[in-house]
Amino acid sequence: MPYLIKDVMTTNIVTMDLNDTVFDAAQAMAQDPEATGYVVVLTQGKPTGIVTERDIIQKVIAQKQSPAKTFVSSIMSTPLITIDPDAEFLTAPDLMQEHNISKLVVVKDDILYGVITAKVIAAQCTTYVNQTVREITRWTNFGF
Repeated sequence: MPYLIKDVMTTNIVTMDLNDTVFDAAQAMAQDPEATGYVVVLTQGKPTGIVTERDIIQKVIAQKQSPAKTFVSSIMSTPLITIDPDAEFLTAPDLMQEHNISKLVVVKDDILYGVITAKVIAAQCTTYVNQTVREITRWTNFGF
């Protein structure tokens, strides 16, 4: 039984419109009960970028820009690196490493399904390894 992205992704996602301000994004992050530290930016309902706390610090605060006058579209990471919800679990860390990122937006057919983060992957590794060992043991016990 494969271990899939949709089995471990976070589905409670804070989203913002392309024309929202960084101030709006910061407020949304602050009010997020899961304190994820990012928002997914939508353009006409489709995911097009991501803004993280780090983006706000480096691209707005450190540059002495006004969060109330800066649009998320000007600081979001784009093009968005995405992963399919039906992709295998181990695809995510490889993709993150390839693009030097710690968050992948889970998208299929321009529909936002969730996000998977390096933190979630780290938390799921033990479960993944245990499941894999059980599968190997099961097949070994059958003499294959």
